[in-house]
Amino acid sequence: MQQPQQPQGLQALRDIVLVGGGHTHVGVLKRFAMKPEPGVRLTLICRDTHTPYSGMLPGYVAGHYTYDDVHIDLRRLAEYAGARFFSDEVIGIDHAARTVLCRSRPPVPYDWMSINIGSTPRVEAVSGAGEHAVPVKPIHQFNDRWQTLLRRLEEHAGRTRVAVVGGGAGGVELLLAMQYRLGRELAARGRDPAELSFALFTRGEQILPTHNARVRAQFRDTLARRGVEVHTATEVVDVEAGRLQAADGTWHPADEIVWVTNAGGAAWLRGTRLALDDDGFIEVDDTLRSPSDPRIFAAGDIARQVNHPREKAGVFAVRQGRPLADNLRAAVTGRPLAPYRPQARWLALISTGDRHAVASRGGLCLAGDWVWRWKDGIDRRFMARFNDLPPMDENTMKAPAHSRVVLDEEENAQAISAIAMRCGGCGAKVGASVLSRALSTLEPVAREEVLVGLHAPDDAAVVRVPPGKDMVHTIDFFRAFIDDPYVFGQVAANHALGDIFAMGAEAQTATAVATVPQGLEAKVEDTVYQMMRGAVEVLNEAGCALVGGHTGEGSELALGFAVNGLIDAGGDSALTKGGLRPGQALILTKPIGTGTLFAAHARLGARGRWIDAALASMCQSSRQAASCLREHGATACTDLTGFGLLGHLVEMTRPSGVDAELDLAALPLLEGAEETVAAGILSSLQPANVRLRRAIRDQADWVEHPRYPLLFDPQTAGGLLASVPAERAEACLEALHALGYARASVIGRVLDPGEALEPIHLTG
Repeated sequence: MQQPQQPQGLQALRDIVLVGGGHTHVGVLKRFAMKPEPGVRLTLICRDTHTPYSGMLPGYVAGHYTYDDVHIDLRRLAEYAGARFFSDEVIGIDHAARTVLCRSRPPVPYDWMSINIGSTPRVEAVSGAGEHAVPVKPIHQFNDRWQTLLRRLEEHAGRTRVAVVGGGAGGVELLLAMQYRLGRELAARGRDPAELSFALFTRGEQILPTHNARVRAQFRDTLARRGVEVHTATEVVDVEAGRLQAADGTWHPADEIVWVTNAGGAAWLRGTRLALDDDGFIEVDDTLRSPSDPRIFAAGDIARQVNHPREKAGVFAVRQGRPLADNLRAAVTGRPLAPYRPQARWLALISTGDRHAVASRGGLCLAGDWVWRWKDGIDRRFMARFNDLPPMDENTMKAPAHSRVVLDEEENAQAISAIAMRCGGCGAKVGASVLSRALSTLEPVAREEVLVGLHAPDDAAVVRVPPGKDMVHTIDFFRAFIDDPYVFGQVAANHALGDIFAMGAEAQTATAVATVPQGLEAKVEDTVYQMMRGAVEVLNEAGCALVGGHTGEGSELALGFAVNGLIDAGGDSALTKGGLRPGQALILTKPIGTGTLFAAHARLGARGRWIDAALASMCQSSRQAASCLREHGATACTDLTGFGLLGHLVEMTRPSGVDAELDLAALPLLEGAEETVAAGILSSLQPANVRLRRAIRDQADWVEHPRYPLLFDPQTAGGLLASVPAERAEACLEALHALGYARASVIGRVLDPGEALEPIHLTG
């Protein structure tokens, strides 16, 4: 029987996968955000959520900018563009299967792909450089290296000699920025900046070889005035701790060595069939497409336009954003690609570290503080294009109604089916062939009690209850709140297992129920596979066997599990909510704030690194935490989920017949949660949870506290809340921290019951 159902919008018919979050790809994302292509889904795969803008990196090193000033939030930009963001590192390509191979997740299918990963230092080409030098490239990894280097230099007693290898604009600019910053850091600590000495090494006959003679003279004078040793025609051939060797055999002392030269393509590209130049960069034609695989494009530093080779400079990567977006759009819609010719001359604004800069273009040379202000204005306007995004509203979140993408005959029939009125009842199930293919490579953990399960599918699973054990049953189900089905599967499985662990039980089996948006069979199959792969990895780690399930079509991706657990028979082995005892300490094993953070994420109000940290917390199993709490004498336990901290604590105090005191200052919070709550961004479940505020004694005294709203914040895959004897609380915390629950905290204590109706006391 047909059910009248308006389609929510056409599902993905074609996938464009963007590998890397470089300057070109941020431009592609912005252009697709401004003009979405119906039926086309973008996926950005990048290891880092925040990508630095190379033009502002020296200013950041010099201390003129903050971290957020110079970084583009890729997760937030992808959300704005309607693109999926997968946090991972690409390590290969399966050209035949058309999949991107990743380090920590299943392969990602593509119809078209673009690579914009920048260059990689070939430090292995010089003996000892990989061990003793700090490479600047890849640029997205430089911040961690710089912070480590900064700490070492600040803590180094006495004279420190810094060597920068690379005499191009990048090396010179970075050296001057470091010198400016470090000199001021030492002066602020009462030390003499003269303790620092800098040397520049380049194998070229002159510094800044691609710039005119006047520009080179400006920087020669600047380096000399600041006491920098410049070694031209000096090729570094060996690096050891505390020194480096030139090709003529001379050794030069260097306590810290920064490598800004010898960049090439990533090593994994050599395992693909893409045509590469001698330095390992991807060769592309005038349309930025690889001549060896017409479905793959490349841009930025990783690419070399065969007919128009240019210097590796950020200006070219930025300018390639528009032609790359246009040609990806043309490829997916079957239109001719357009050639792109980069400009032969370009403006370079090179800073000297001290809010002074030099302009270089052809034979032009201009210098002054005003040039730095000019550069600063240009850079800030560029960053605003990608970071100052309007909030999401209903119109920007609507899916397109039709598609212009090119499909073959079979795919076209599937597309028509995808937007037709869908059957209800059993007709809404995902097709058997799609489901069997998606699940065929999954390997659920085997348990001897499972007599009939996925290894021999039947109408139902058959599971034996071991002697001396009682069964513990629970179920959880919710819709996806992130666009990565693999990570969503991990979170959903962790969330469902939380109830089992909170009871002190061992997870035995799980049955899944999922809804998947309709679409092309290949896309539905991959979504099911990615989601269930993530879930099965978590279930397997917990020793929990997936024994069956049901998958049907729905308007939104959703997943849940009915989980069975085992506990020793006898009735008193379970950790229940009613076991609180006066005088005990209350321990929370994970930070809170997932509700407000993901509400903010949907409105572009959260920083990507906040979401990264929240997902990492949600993907952390509570299995070991539960064992640790039991070992330290816990008598009551629950896992934090939708009712929030206060709601779950009330569920514990009422059956226990006790009061409790919470220390707001001691609550462990996810990064950004306090900021998003202060901005008034709350979960849709928050109002229902707030009704429990009547349980708080003297609540009027606390409603203005910045952490007060987080008492009601609903959690997904939250931590365990347990009571342990006060004298064992410190040892319990130490053990939890050693197990990786770094934010586990004592957040309050259990009190004798009072006469008032409000059992919860607040402090802090």
